[in-house]
Amino acid sequence: MIADCHNDLLLHVLYQHERGRYDPFGDVWLPRLKAGGVVCQVLPVCTQEQFVGEAALRRCLLLVEQAYRCAQLHPADVAVVHTAGELDAALAGGRIALLLALEGTEPVGNDLAVLDALFRAGIRMASLTWNRRTMLADGVGEQDAGGRLTRLGVEAVAEMERLGMIVDVSHLSEPGFWHLHEIATRPYLASHSSCRALRDHPRNLTDAQLTALAGRGGLVGINAFGPFLADSPSVHDYLDHAAHAVELLGADRVALGPDFFQDIFEDTNPIATGLLTAPGQRIGVPGLSGPEDLAALPALLAERLGPDAARLVASESLLGLLRRALPCTVPNQGSPGGVMHSVAGPSDS
Repeated sequence: MIADCHNDLLLHVLYQHERGRYDPFGDVWLPRLKAGGVVCQVLPVCTQEQFVGEAALRRCLLLVEQAYRCAQLHPADVAVVHTAGELDAALAGGRIALLLALEGTEPVGNDLAVLDALFRAGIRMASLTWNRRTMLADGVGEQDAGGRLTRLGVEAVAEMERLGMIVDVSHLSEPGFWHLHEIATRPYLASHSSCRALRDHPRNLTDAQLTALAGRGGLVGINAFGPFLADSPSVHDYLDHAAHAVELLGADRVALGPDFFQDIFEDTNPIATGLLTAPGQRIGVPGLSGPEDLAALPALLAERLGPDAARLVASESLLGLLRRALPCTVPNQGSPGGVMHSVAGPSDS
């Protein structure tokens, strides 16, 4: 089984749907997910450069709607999950569990009531930033500002923890990471980051950062975005990053966050400033460039890490964290003033 903590496929699905394709998920992505053995897929909702500003919330809602449309068109194959119980029900029924995540809080702006509304819409994980600055914090592309979280960002973390929304630190600036670590009271994760000890890139995490998040009950999803791994990245480089994280943290704190983006980048032709890569640099890894390639990964992980550690990294670490961190029930839609009747799962330490 494979549990993938980050795949931007919704960007491709919406882009193709807007150009008249009825079911791009079923035509393109569902067969690839099945071929890769994916049983749980985190779906980030990301604000591309051309939608920053007032268009961000509109774009966010359209992406969220696409996720539900995928589940509506393929009810026997996938389900959008909101709680630990729904996650287990989807897995038991042989369906791929889809979990919605907010990648960057541009849609929230400066009003945390939007965060509550997005939780009601199904968002269960959120990062404060992409590489750029938001109203809540600085991304890793804002190194010169030296920013920690804003006051609104501090309030947002508290609100996420109250709701039962998992905080994601991938893309957050290093000062912002340590500020969040100071104030966080629940486990947080890095959904798609690799190891700076092996590749000195601002999107990778230092050993100190990795140790800190693992100590709080979180985990890191190892990223397969080529420039974060090596000059000429290979599957073996990916395994090196996974092995380093496992040696440092233990296999139960390491997962998969491959961040497959080559096909999406080529097919959607986004305005892609701020990627922190050199012009023309290949972002895919041969042999690990799409969900279908995940089928070969468990055997490679087992050869490198041993079978027990491989099972944890391939799926069980992430599934275990989701079972502990997701709310036990969905919010009461009729409750006034944003009052929630969901109960967050127990803290994992």
